[in-house]
Amino acid sequence: MDLLSAINASSGPAERHLHGRERSIDLRAVEQNCYLQDPAETLAGRSIMLLCGDQLTVAVALIALDGVAASILLCPPDIKAAYLPELAQQAGTELIVGSAGLIAEHAALGFPTLAIDPERPTAAARPKGNSRETAWLLLTSGTSGIPKIVRHSLAGLTTAMTIGPSADPPVWSTFYDIRRYGGLQILLRALTGGGSMVLSDADEPVTDFLRRAGQHNVTHISGTPSHWRRAIMSGATNLIDPAYVRMSGEIADQTIIDALKNAYPKASVAHAYASTEAGVGFAVDDGREGFPVSLIDNPTGPVDMKIVDGTLRLRSRGLAAGYVGNATELTGDDGFVDSGDVVERRGDRYYFCGRKGGIINIGGLKVHPEEVEAVINRHDAVQMSIVKGRKSAVTGQIVVADIVVSAHRATQDIAQLKSDVVAHCRSALPSHKVPAILNVVPSLAINKSGKVARSHA
Repeated sequence: MDLLSAINASSGPAERHLHGRERSIDLRAVEQNCYLQDPAETLAGRSIMLLCGDQLTVAVALIALDGVAASILLCPPDIKAAYLPELAQQAGTELIVGSAGLIAEHAALGFPTLAIDPERPTAAARPKGNSRETAWLLLTSGTSGIPKIVRHSLAGLTTAMTIGPSADPPVWSTFYDIRRYGGLQILLRALTGGGSMVLSDADEPVTDFLRRAGQHNVTHISGTPSHWRRAIMSGATNLIDPAYVRMSGEIADQTIIDALKNAYPKASVAHAYASTEAGVGFAVDDGREGFPVSLIDNPTGPVDMKIVDGTLRLRSRGLAAGYVGNATELTGDDGFVDSGDVVERRGDRYYFCGRKGGIINIGGLKVHPEEVEAVINRHDAVQMSIVKGRKSAVTGQIVVADIVVSAHRATQDIAQLKSDVVAHCRSALPSHKVPAILNVVPSLAINKSGKVARSHA
């Protein structure tokens, strides 16, 4: 089943829309019209690079291309232009589809181009899906060099979803960009589950986005913990009244879970685990950080998980098919993906400690930055924090923390506030994990994936 067929299968009598920042489009128009220039002869069986400005254009292009193109390479808005030639070569790109202005900017890539504009239906025949399984090519995030290309199928991307109409159609939204795995998951949930969707914009202030989501009566909304901390800091959380709030992409500590439950007392608050390579792992909605041991010891769902050498490993029908243009193996011989996320069992629960490659070494003692951040964030003077290592001639590294002060404590004496936070850390952490330096900063950088920007710390 291609994406357009899934949309048709999930549509009931209710109106359905995709809402962008500047305009909205009725999904029935997307089903019936063509927004591509003369696509009939140029799209079938071709490998496409998708270069679009706004997310509404991306969504319309995906609906048009799935089941028609051989593959679609989704290029996020922050991708470096210098990486595109290599990515195009790895993906076997034959044609660029996207916003007219953006594809003109990249004319030097030398590929034929096809413009798409959600505001202007064309007289061309609408592409028809068929039995072809289009490969969805996503880029990994968080890398310092050229990202890897991960190959998915629509069937794999939607393996955790129920396709069909809903008695009470949801209105989904997300802080994520839909060209990233987390955002694409939400778009597909909306399109295949009978709902509508409010799309975000990277340059849109948080308050404006939440106001727009509220105007469209959003019922289900997702983002990273960092997205949600920013939303809380904006003072605009009251602009939406969702039934379901979801976090993913970063460790959801108890502080942010409790903050969201306080902001949305009528909503179900969940935190989910997924990755571009491993697909969707699980979602936890019991109001506690971490996840139950039973998910590992007594699995009942479609995902197998295990802990090896302290890291979480996953195997499911939602796994990516592999990397494209890269010799690296996606899975081990057992078919499991090593997530690289370190977990620790405490009683009846596993808790995320941090990334295997992100450890700070203090004289041979290991410190996970996320573990220290979780403690710091529990202090009521702290809205959010980032912990990093700094070189030391004595211990190799020392722990340094930057904090953003909560609005209600903004007038407190800074020296006293810092002393209070350090004392709080000393009461909860071994001495080598307590920040040796603590800085108060006005804000923390959030990268395009919605995560606190550790590489710029």
